[in-house]
Amino acid sequence: MSTDIGAGVAFVRQYLAETERAVRELDAIAIDAVAAGLARVRDGGGRLFILGVGGSAGHASHAVNDFRKICAFEAYTPTDNVSELTARVNDEGWDSSFAEWLKVSRLSSRDGMLIFSVGGGSRERNVSMNLVRALELGRQVGTSIFGVVGKDGGATRVSATACVIIPTVSPDRITPHTEGLCAVIWHLLVSHPALKRAATKWESTESTK
Repeated sequence: MSTDIGAGVAFVRQYLAETERAVRELDAIAIDAVAAGLARVRDGGGRLFILGVGGSAGHASHAVNDFRKICAFEAYTPTDNVSELTARVNDEGWDSSFAEWLKVSRLSSRDGMLIFSVGGGSRERNVSMNLVRALELGRQVGTSIFGVVGKDGGATRVSATACVIIPTVSPDRITPHTEGLCAVIWHLLVSHPALKRAATKWESTESTK
């Protein structure tokens, strides 16, 4: 039993050490560039469309709430409407599901697109093609594209106006570190002075004491 506990603690310490390393290696200039770019979109009257698949879809939903409530950004994600999303996947296919949703939303050059993804999508590898097709549409209409992605950034990094790459600190844990730190990055963004408009609840409560 003591051996099992020791191995578990060792793994916890290793994982936390990897997280610390990844945080230290994050590019602060790139994060600030995303914040500045998003602020330009919002202040220019544009909307923000946040896209992610799997765990990143959950992130997208949470982030939409934060950007709307804290940053006064008109923000949306296609994965919040499961009826429309599954209808599109069933009738037209997975690859076009996000792009067709964006077309109906009249994606334009005033808007912003924020991608959360472990690999960023790849047409060559046929990975996350719904993200790839959305990125291609965004480039066609001149949308400002931003990303928080892992690995080499994939199609998102190539397409993005500004992009944050989560450093690969363990080849065995690329996904958990990327998705975990994605949440750190978007919470940083909604707290950034270029974007934040409203106080968060607990902090505003503390300030009144």
